[in-house]
Amino acid sequence: MTRAFRTAAVIGAGTIGLSWATLFAAHGLTVRVTDPRPDLTEAVDEALATYAPHLAARGLDVTGLADRVHIAADVTEAVRDADVVQENGPERAEFKKDLFATLAREAPAHALLLSSSSAIPSTAFTGELSDEDAARVLIGHPFNPPHLVPLVEVVPGIRTGEDAVLDAVDFYTSVGRTPVVERKEIPGFVGNRLQNALSREAAYLVQEGVVTPEDLDRVVINSLGLRWATVGPFLGAHLGGGPGGYRHLVEHIGKSMQQTGAGLGTPSQNEEQNEERQERLIEAVEKAYGSSTYSELTGTRDRRQLAVLAALDSADKEEN
Repeated sequence: MTRAFRTAAVIGAGTIGLSWATLFAAHGLTVRVTDPRPDLTEAVDEALATYAPHLAARGLDVTGLADRVHIAADVTEAVRDADVVQENGPERAEFKKDLFATLAREAPAHALLLSSSSAIPSTAFTGELSDEDAARVLIGHPFNPPHLVPLVEVVPGIRTGEDAVLDAVDFYTSVGRTPVVERKEIPGFVGNRLQNALSREAAYLVQEGVVTPEDLDRVVINSLGLRWATVGPFLGAHLGGGPGGYRHLVEHIGKSMQQTGAGLGTPSQNEEQNEERQERLIEAVEKAYGSSTYSELTGTRDRRQLAVLAALDSADKEEN
């Protein structure tokens, strides 16, 4: 690691921010959290109690976790002496523009300024910062919940310095994440664009009456999800070509797959019809999963994700 990270500021204490705060503290950082929500203290306490067992299951020592997480009255107090700042505010460029102007002004000059933005590239909200400040701003986009899902998309802006990119990779690696640097800004980055492409076709298939929401989920869980959790799309396709690899796959079934792709669902251009179809889709999903509470559903998700991570760890150890 090129530098030490001891203190982290978490700006915004929604689902993502609370998960980050717990993860950072579990890796020994002093964490200061700020958010205008009136129940901030209660929300932090609940998150620590809920997420600590997950991190313990991943082999982290969560003793004294709460002692390392502190409530800050405002942004200025949160970023004081921070080595790294993780912003988790609303997905609005103007909001982030104002907030990062404050972060650049109030945080120490050495602090790395990271945004959990899901779709907005940092260049969209750093235009009025000085070159020196813009050089330390970049995207560190996680997948929910970040204390469990390893990926962090590290996306530099046009003026982000290479040192900041390397520092971000070091930082996320130090807290047990898997950072992937994306060298070209694009709205939604990589993960969400892939997710949105699949989600769009999934919605179309349900709307067309091809499959129910719960059965579509079963299809993914028992095929693509299982495969991609271990090898990803490209390696999966390469293996799908047998000994001839990806070239054999493309040359032999490429055209038929392209024909399938050409027939992917396209939403109607009729706005009223779209709204009706969207409402039917929402009702179908609510019918499938609405009988369970959010807490019950996330509990099941987290237990399954922990099981997948443990299985991958075991497989990696056997290979090594």
